[in-house]
Amino acid sequence: MHGADHGPAVVLRRASRPGNRAAHRGASLVASSNPAAPGIRMIVGLGNIGAEFARTRHNAGFWFVDRLAARCGATFRAEKKFAGELARVAIGGQDIWLVKPATFMNLSGQCVVAAALFYRVLPDQILVAHDELDLAPGDVRLKQGGGVAGHNGLKDIRARLASADFWRLRIGIGHPRTLELRQDVADFVLHPPRRDELQAIDGALERAESVIELAATGQFAPAMTRLHTAAPPPTPVAKAPRPAAKPAAPPEPGAGPEGT
Repeated sequence: MHGADHGPAVVLRRASRPGNRAAHRGASLVASSNPAAPGIRMIVGLGNIGAEFARTRHNAGFWFVDRLAARCGATFRAEKKFAGELARVAIGGQDIWLVKPATFMNLSGQCVVAAALFYRVLPDQILVAHDELDLAPGDVRLKQGGGVAGHNGLKDIRARLASADFWRLRIGIGHPRTLELRQDVADFVLHPPRRDELQAIDGALERAESVIELAATGQFAPAMTRLHTAAPPPTPVAKAPRPAAKPAAPPEPGAGPEGT
């Protein structure tokens, strides 16, 4: 599903130099909590709320922020004013908000914009973790800006921020066509990955987690180099069935459990 109306876009800009008031006109937010500091201040995981969606491929973004929260000993709490769940963590010496929108996927921007405005976080300080059809399970990529490739969550975030400058963590889930599955995309993303795919995705999330401190401190080039050059674990291959065992030869005359 995709809503036709994204709602009003909110323009988030960096603060101008003191005294330049003209640059402030029309901007809902003109400064971050620390505009001089590079790096990520908010990590958004995309997914659908509800137990029925928890294990589906479309929730790969949730899986990533859940891992970060567990690593930092943080707990998500529901925030009605943001239409989402938030947790505050410290990564690389930086305070970072983990965000899980509680809307459906195609309305994710509502939560992201509300939280970004409240905590004064700019688009280029936001990292959005999401499932990616164009990458195989086990592959994961970090990039800034670009298109949305039909992803409704990204589309809504870009429309409501009025900016494509946010960072994306693209978590490969594969495509039903390349995985030789007879499913359309909408059905595919709302089903759990197969066991070998899940193992590969878990490995990708672990590698992404290992570079998050670099991203938190604004070291994006080293983060991408390390993440993109790390060899993904081999995808498990289903074992061929064993050949049927030959029938046992009949016992020789006189042979048995008691005799020789």
